[in-house]
Amino acid sequence: MKAARSVAAFDSATGMVRALSRFLQGRDIPAIGQLPAAFETPMSGLLGTLNRLPVPVQERVYAFSGWAEAIPQRRAGEVRSAALAEWITGHYPQRRYPVIFVGSANGALVHLAAALDAPWLPQTLLVPVRRHGVAPDDARGDLDASRDAGRALLAANPDLALHHMHDPNQDRLMIAGMTYFRVKWLRLPEAYRRFIRDLLAPGGLLVAVDCTLRWPTTTVDDRYVFQFGALGDATAEEYHQGGPRVAALLARYGAPTRHWDPPAPDGTGPEAEWGLRTDLLDDMAAFARRHRLRLDALRFDSPQRLSPAVADLCRAAYAERGVPTDRLLVESFLLLDPRQALRTGSVPFWTVFGTETCRAGLEEYLDGTEPYDEIRVLLFNHGTESIGLAPAENWRRTAARARKIGVLTGVDAAEYPRDFAGLVRSHQALGRIRTRWPLPLPLNVDAAVEAFTGREEITWSRVE
Repeated sequence: MKAARSVAAFDSATGMVRALSRFLQGRDIPAIGQLPAAFETPMSGLLGTLNRLPVPVQERVYAFSGWAEAIPQRRAGEVRSAALAEWITGHYPQRRYPVIFVGSANGALVHLAAALDAPWLPQTLLVPVRRHGVAPDDARGDLDASRDAGRALLAANPDLALHHMHDPNQDRLMIAGMTYFRVKWLRLPEAYRRFIRDLLAPGGLLVAVDCTLRWPTTTVDDRYVFQFGALGDATAEEYHQGGPRVAALLARYGAPTRHWDPPAPDGTGPEAEWGLRTDLLDDMAAFARRHRLRLDALRFDSPQRLSPAVADLCRAAYAERGVPTDRLLVESFLLLDPRQALRTGSVPFWTVFGTETCRAGLEEYLDGTEPYDEIRVLLFNHGTESIGLAPAENWRRTAARARKIGVLTGVDAAEYPRDFAGLVRSHQALGRIRTRWPLPLPLNVDAAVEAFTGREEITWSRVE
């Protein structure tokens, strides 16, 4: 099976690889990389029509768009790790790089890598697999229906671990007809090794990106764990033990129950989407010693932890180069574009999702930095009124902290979180912001290391 057919286009890792690789090719990323810019206007109109349909119809269309990307269960054993890795490295220009990042997905890291003229190779990819007859709130049913497909995938790929994830809070529309198989490399695949050997500049730096976030898991087989729930505003305890917010969500969606009954966890593991399995780090260390490369580890405890540090680094770089530092661009999940941020002289602050916790992290950053004249907020629409989702009006109130311009950009607040046209409209809106300067020369990696020194819950250190 071709790698591009087996990997989800709507996932964090693939979306971030698209954004960064296009930046390194001198391109921005219209429609989160799904369409050429010429198709944005008609697609925006088409999706705008979808916004006017009844909510149940919108949800079915959104769910179908994801289901169409999923592979049949009978073909899970045809997925090949080597092809996935070749597909990832094939996104990037074949030239020398001063730094290469490998590991956890992270939107702030995309901006850091762009500033350093560096690529990033993910440990984790999402392979969506079709299945039928399982309600979104039936975690045990999902595991039972998909276990054999997971075993077939692992039997064909001994260098992968499978983190089978089921989240009826944030992903309930998608998981109505598919299973989330997040696969993680246990060691550097050959395509990654070749990419590093051939393209890391002499004296260059290899960096392992290690998000240490963990989540309760249930062991299914060797290299196979099941994760119920995921990072968001609902806690692991709420997923497994229930509570008022869970009951309210289930009532809102007409579920026959008011709590979930997932398989009992028997341990914890790296969070399926964001966490790093340290098997890969151990293999990277051995690889670096063998080839006499310097290996550093960039560690942080949760994905958004990097965002303030990267924002401060970019703001300081702007000031040093005489560019105004009064524009902030708040990004959301896959709505990120390093080229547009640099073109407009906007300081990037990436938020994981549109939740109140993520908004609170942005508020905390604004409390501790010099005020911005302009704040533009992008909101990723995932179609679900999930636990802890911050209403568009709350995000608008945060944007209003700007001294001059504080707006939701490309967002129809009345339709959020089902404003699917916003996935296209946001790029169009960014394109209308005035250019402030030509794209700058890359930053020196020492400046990045210094910017992360002394940060709470972040370390950048040498791996011996």
